[in-house]
Amino acid sequence: GYYGDGLNAIIVFAACFLPDSSRTDYNYVMENLFLYVISTLELMVAEDYMIVYLNGATPRRRMPGLGWMKKCYQMIDRRLRKNLKSFIIVHPSWFIRTILAVTRPFISSKFSSKIQYVNTLAELREMIPMEYVHIPDSIVKYDEDKCIKRRMRTSCLSNDPEMASVEQE
Repeated sequence: GYYGDGLNAIIVFAACFLPDSSRTDYNYVMENLFLYVISTLELMVAEDYMIVYLNGATPRRRMPGLGWMKKCYQMIDRRLRKNLKSFIIVHPSWFIRTILAVTRPFISSKFSSKIQYVNTLAELREMIPMEYVHIPDSIVKYDEDKCIKRRMRTSCLSNDPEMASVEQE
């Protein structure tokens, strides 16, 4: 999708569609996928842009490794790094948060400041215009299931007299 005056791209990257790391040709596929993404970015990005990384509904075996992510960052052209306005991670797992916390000293502070965590699609809607952004059905279902579980947990806590008294304090 696009935001602003129509020149600013929103790139959506759904990790749940990445190849399984058990593939024999995994490294080859990931290398070519990255080259495809970079060539597409080069064509699409004329001005500022943002990346929305959809992490929800992604099994661990489909998440890209730290080495791959580091290589991607290093290979991105300076213009693309400079024009990236925000890198939004939707449904961040503890693994993603940990990896980024550990690598923070080794990446530029400018890039680190562009990373934003978003826990729900409702929060994402508050940040960016969603009318031209396609969210895969599996991510929507993951978000709905997560919200239902959160509401049930909140409901259980508010029905527990001990927890209700703690909440009032």
